[in-house]
Amino acid sequence: MRPDDRKYLKSHEWVKVDGDVAWVGISDYAVSHLSDLVFLDLPDIGTDLMANEPFGEIESVKAVSDLFCPVTAEVLEQNEELLGDLSILSKDPFEKGWMIKVRLQKPHELNDLLDAAGYEKVIKEEDSH
Repeated sequence: MRPDDRKYLKSHEWVKVDGDVAWVGISDYAVSHLSDLVFLDLPDIGTDLMANEPFGEIESVKAVSDLFCPVTAEVLEQNEELLGDLSILSKDPFEKGWMIKVRLQKPHELNDLLDAAGYEKVIKEEDSH
């Protein structure tokens, strides 16, 4: 089971909230399906992001995938350590592998996201196809 202290998008991004600040990343499921990661493009600090809109890209040897923001927010920080070492995503996607730290602008949007159990159902459905 994935950590239940965060919310998820069907596109495999997660958000972990502490007050009006949140961390955004991608799940272990997404990392395993992307495999050999070669590049990560994240938004600049101060960028305003919209819920369910792309905030960056992650590139593997086989594909480029958009990263979708679970919430409307302002970027406070990029994970510099991750930008320098994408293998962190394979080892620890839910803690050290966070991508951006943001300030929530519409906290009520969290109600529209999946909890860990709901996200598990999405994964089971994908795996069955």
